[in-house]
Amino acid sequence: MLDRRADELGQSRNALVERLLAEGLRREEHPMVWFRSNAAGVRTAAIVGRRIYIWQVIDALRTMDGAVAEVADDFSLTELQVRAAVDYYAAFSAEVDADAERSREFTRRERERREKAATLTP
Repeated sequence: MLDRRADELGQSRNALVERLLAEGLRREEHPMVWFRSNAAGVRTAAIVGRRIYIWQVIDALRTMDGAVAEVADDFSLTELQVRAAVDYYAAFSAEVDADAERSREFTRRERERREKAATLTP
């Protein structure tokens, strides 16, 4: 099973094992966090059961001056889920900030691609 999955992902068996182990250890410490592949195919921390990335919650908290209840309401999360995102961010802030930057860059490139494509079609 492991070899098949590694082949499907185009990864070595060792790389897949390392990723799964790292994610599993993080989930042990942060049970409300799961890892999803984002639009660019990069594994990114998210709230369990939701399509909301940790970096999105943190960005919203920054924008709303740390108003946990407001962010929870805006994302249809519980305050506990928002606090779980904050806890994860406290442990892995550089990684979460890099996830946010990667996502912004991907969005910018996609916007430019769509705008360029729109000029080529009647």
